[in-house]
Amino acid sequence: MNAGGDAAFCALIVMGVSGSGKSTIAVALGQRLGWIVEDADRFHAESNIDKMRAGIALNDDDRRPWLRAIAAEIGRRRANGTSVIMACSALKRAYRDILVQGHSDTRIVYLRGDRSLIMSRLKARGDHFMPQALLESQLATLEEPTEDEGPIVVDIDASVDEITDRIVTMLDAGWILS
Repeated sequence: MNAGGDAAFCALIVMGVSGSGKSTIAVALGQRLGWIVEDADRFHAESNIDKMRAGIALNDDDRRPWLRAIAAEIGRRRANGTSVIMACSALKRAYRDILVQGHSDTRIVYLRGDRSLIMSRLKARGDHFMPQALLESQLATLEEPTEDEGPIVVDIDASVDEITDRIVTMLDAGWILS
């Protein structure tokens, strides 16, 4: 697929813990590729957002309907041929399996960073519903993508442009932009 978006459907799931830059990188990729960008947070039930605001970590039962709603949105985009970039924590393999559903047109982009860098970003962020206190819970839940998932793994210790360049280069080299 070229950056103009005139070929087959593709989806990117930009994943990582809160503060890793999912939304920022998804928007930068969307601008670069000319694709629709969605933030998975908008698919949360209000009860999930209330729990997180209260500093209560979500459990698998809380996340399951949210993940299914995101997968359904990706499916809608697939049905109408509109490539999409979804910013979504997707912390566990089981969550990513729900999102990808075995489709070869959907790719995981993992934004990897160390705790101290991510915490500094969370402290600078301000008014997000996800409190800094839940970072430890997310890090404990995180199952980094394995090679068999075919992820694009990018360290977040660079500028937005550099991270975006790295992702686009990897996409171009091995998947959809050639």
